[in-house]
Amino acid sequence: MQTTSYEGVNTTGSYVPTIKTEKERKQKEKSSEQLERIGAFQELPMVMPSVDILYSALRKAKRVSPTKGIANIAKRERNRGAKQLDALMKELAVPLRTYLENFPKKNTLHPYERSLIELTLGDGNYEEVLGKVDSLRKKVVSVGKEHASLCAKSLSKREAEERLNEGMKKVKEMFNHGGKAVDDLLNIAKTLRAMPVVDLETPTLCLVGAPNVGKSSLVRVLSTGKPEICNYPFTTRGILMGHIVSNYQNFQVTDTPGLLKRCDEDRNNLEKLTLAVLSHLPTAILYVHDLSGDCGTSSSDQFIIYKEIKERFPDHLWLDVVSKCDLLQESPVLFITEDADDNDLKLSKYRKLGPDGALHVSVKNEVGLNELKVRVQELLSSQMARIQAQKSDPEVGEVSI
Repeated sequence: MQTTSYEGVNTTGSYVPTIKTEKERKQKEKSSEQLERIGAFQELPMVMPSVDILYSALRKAKRVSPTKGIANIAKRERNRGAKQLDALMKELAVPLRTYLENFPKKNTLHPYERSLIELTLGDGNYEEVLGKVDSLRKKVVSVGKEHASLCAKSLSKREAEERLNEGMKKVKEMFNHGGKAVDDLLNIAKTLRAMPVVDLETPTLCLVGAPNVGKSSLVRVLSTGKPEICNYPFTTRGILMGHIVSNYQNFQVTDTPGLLKRCDEDRNNLEKLTLAVLSHLPTAILYVHDLSGDCGTSSSDQFIIYKEIKERFPDHLWLDVVSKCDLLQESPVLFITEDADDNDLKLSKYRKLGPDGALHVSVKNEVGLNELKVRVQELLSSQMARIQAQKSDPEVGEVSI
C-alpha cells in the first residue's frame, strides 16, 4: 500500500519535503512495493553457529570417496584428497553465500526497518558483519581451491595424504578464525526477528511522552501488550507492541521510550526509536502528560517537548491524556529548576490542566479509563478511514509544498 511519503527523513524524525520530478515518481512507483513492505526481519534465514557449520562440513567432506576405476594408488589418493578439499570448500561456502543472498540490503528495506537496524545494532554494524561473512566465504573458496589443486598435483600417495591433511588444517584454522562473523550474524538475526511486526494497513496507536509518565500502564489498560512497569526513566527499552480488538476490528498499540528536552544531536538511541516510529509509520498519537511531579520531568520541560513533537508531526491524528490525575494538587507542582513567576499564560494553564481538551485519567483509581477507551476507538477508526483513503488514492498523504 501507499503510505505517507517522507523525503529526506532521518532517525531524528525531521524531514524536508522535496518536489518530485516525473522520473522520480516513476522510480518510486517501481520500488514502492518493495520499500513500503514491512516484515523482512521475519523472513531472515536461520543461521547455524560457526562451529556447527564447520563440524558438518568436515564430516561430509571426509565421507567423500575417490572416483571409481582409478587403479593407480597415487592417482586414487590425490583424486580423493582433491575431492574432499573441494567438498569441504563447498560445504562451508554454500551456507555463507545463502546467508548473504537472503539477508536484505539495507537500502531495500522500509525506512522504519532501516532505522531499527541502525538504532538497535549500531550504525554500520549490519553491513560490516555481512561484509566479514562475505570475506570469509571468499577466503574459504580461495584456500580450498588452492589446496585442492596442490593435492591433485601430488606425485605420490604419501604426498597426497600430507597435502590433504595440510589443506584440511588450513581451511579449518581459517574458518575458526573468521567464524565470529557468522556467530555475529546469528545474533543479528535473533535480534531482528524479535522486533515487533507492524502491519501498515492496521491502524496503530503510538503512546508518546516524557519518561515515566505512565505510557506503559496505559498500554496494559488499552491492549494485550504487557510492557515492564517501573518507577524510573527509560523503562521501555525498545518498541513494544500490543493489540486491541474492538467490534471485530484489530488495532495495534505501540509503547515507546520516553523523550527528554534536548536537541536531536544529543538524543540517545531509545529516543530516536520513538521518533523513527512517528516518522516512518502511519500512526495516531496518544500523547501522555504527567503533571503530578512524579515522573521526574518538570511540567515546563514536558510542555517544551510536547510543542516540539506537535509541530514536528502536525498531520498525525492526536489525543492528549493527563495521567496520574489522582496525584494532581490544586496548586501546580513546580520543580526547583522552574520559574514560579513565569508569565507564560499557556504554560501556566498547561501546569494546571494540560493541553486543551486533554483527558484526565488514573490507572490506579480507574478514573477516566472507560472514556479513554471510547476516545481511542474513535481515534483508531479515523485512522482506519485515513489508511483506506490512502490505499484507494496513492496521492493522499503525499507531502506537498
